[in-house]
Amino acid sequence: MKQILIISASPRGKDSASRSVADTLAGRLEDLYPSAKFVRHDLAVELLPHIDEITLRAISTHDPAEAQRLKKAAGQSDGLTDELLESDLLVIATPMWNFGIPSALKAWIDLVVRPGRTFRYSDGGVLGLAKDKKAILVLASGGVFTEGPWRPWDFVEPYLRQILSFIGIVDVQTIRVEGMNIPLLSADAVPRANQAIAKLAL
Repeated sequence: MKQILIISASPRGKDSASRSVADTLAGRLEDLYPSAKFVRHDLAVELLPHIDEITLRAISTHDPAEAQRLKKAAGQSDGLTDELLESDLLVIATPMWNFGIPSALKAWIDLVVRPGRTFRYSDGGVLGLAKDKKAILVLASGGVFTEGPWRPWDFVEPYLRQILSFIGIVDVQTIRVEGMNIPLLSADAVPRANQAIAKLAL
């Protein structure tokens, strides 16, 4: 494994459960792949821009002249997309907010899910171009969404799996940090998630 890309989306800093578990996972990966390059983005600090009209035109045009003219506007997207395509493993660590992902993570996704770079349209539908990669999702939530009455309210894991599959990443594993707002579960949520790291296929 040559490069590992770690995306963190929680603004809670050291109090973030998803970040804490992702750090433990990163330590395990560093032990397994000491020569790998680790690329990290803290989206709570970097504050990526949401897509505007100019950026959208810059990253979606098929006109070489237009692409050249708007090259500067596509620069950040180009860099982030290159990092993704050059990585063997993608780790996304995020909390659940209002049953979905934080807008900061959506901003990153919108900058790297690009026609002609990470997917393309074909006669048979859509072809993902970010193939032969693995992904690990570290998902923190106040409630329990893997079972029980709240399960249908989980729009985090299904969405992330769908968008990753769309660009060709189908080997996806998940670690859950659940019940952070439930007194009987919160104390053990992070330790349970850290223990689950040992069961991952790394």
